[in-house]
Amino acid sequence: MPGGAGAGRSVPAAADTAGELGEFGVIERLTGDRFQPEPVLLGPGDDAALVAAPDGRVVATVDTLVEGVHFRFDWSAPEQVGRKAVAANLADVAAMGAVPTALLLSLACPGTTSTEVLDGLAAGVWDAAADAGIGVVGGDTVSADTMVVSITALGDLEGRAPVTRSGARPGDVVAVRGDLGWSAAGMAVLRRGFRSPVAMVAAHRTPRPPWREGPVAARAGATSMIDTSDGLLADLGHVAAASRVHVDLSSRLLPVADKLRDVASALGGDPLGWALTGGEDHALVATFPSEDVVPDGWAVCGEIRAGTGVTVDADRWGGAGDPGWRHWR
Repeated sequence: MPGGAGAGRSVPAAADTAGELGEFGVIERLTGDRFQPEPVLLGPGDDAALVAAPDGRVVATVDTLVEGVHFRFDWSAPEQVGRKAVAANLADVAAMGAVPTALLLSLACPGTTSTEVLDGLAAGVWDAAADAGIGVVGGDTVSADTMVVSITALGDLEGRAPVTRSGARPGDVVAVRGDLGWSAAGMAVLRRGFRSPVAMVAAHRTPRPPWREGPVAARAGATSMIDTSDGLLADLGHVAAASRVHVDLSSRLLPVADKLRDVASALGGDPLGWALTGGEDHALVATFPSEDVVPDGWAVCGEIRAGTGVTVDADRWGGAGDPGWRHWR
């Protein structure tokens, strides 16, 4: 995709797998007869897509989900995998203070992948895109031994400066928007062989980042922002390093939901640990010059000081486990 030289070739009338469909049949299955919103000037079907960029700048980000690492089909339906792939990218666009404008989808999968899985994956991607008011404008398809879903998202800053990780300053307050620890709790539930509480399991299968809040924070004067893809402590560590500051969180102020505490009690887990180190919630955490400008719905949970690193209640985190997700660990 966007189609390349072979776009428009005939698609088998009946096929049960990706191998039977062939490359261009898979492309048609993923993108055919889909609505494209106004910013898409040229969608799938040519060598590249064309998307309007009114701001003159384009925010671009990519996330890759690998079967067995980021998702399992015995835990998640194909539609949920599609939604999860989009969610990670919408959160990254939002963390820059931008609004999403388009997605590109690259899919690697075995030839034995069923058309039911392809249709479900496409439905999840397109439904999530529709929720954001955007379309899928292109991408690529290749054969592989395992499924790999890669989404590229584009965004528009609407004339604002980007909100980066390097803008936090001593005296700023730290605030978070979205759920913390829910995905980690959901994974703990699934690992025990359970499928409820539904809310926690759903948070792991299909995280719903508060992507609309990114531009809200930017307009309110956020000095830095990041999404919690790897865990609150780990991601604030990136802010601390980029801004050359010290982040101190207050465990008393962190929005640890009662439902999270209930699941932790039932499973013998640590709700605070999940909230601090659990990744894939894709909540937004930002710094603001004062508590007075923090938007409604954001929870102030810490402050920026001179120094380095991240602490909780002025101490280095001493809970169980690593302070966030790291590949090749």
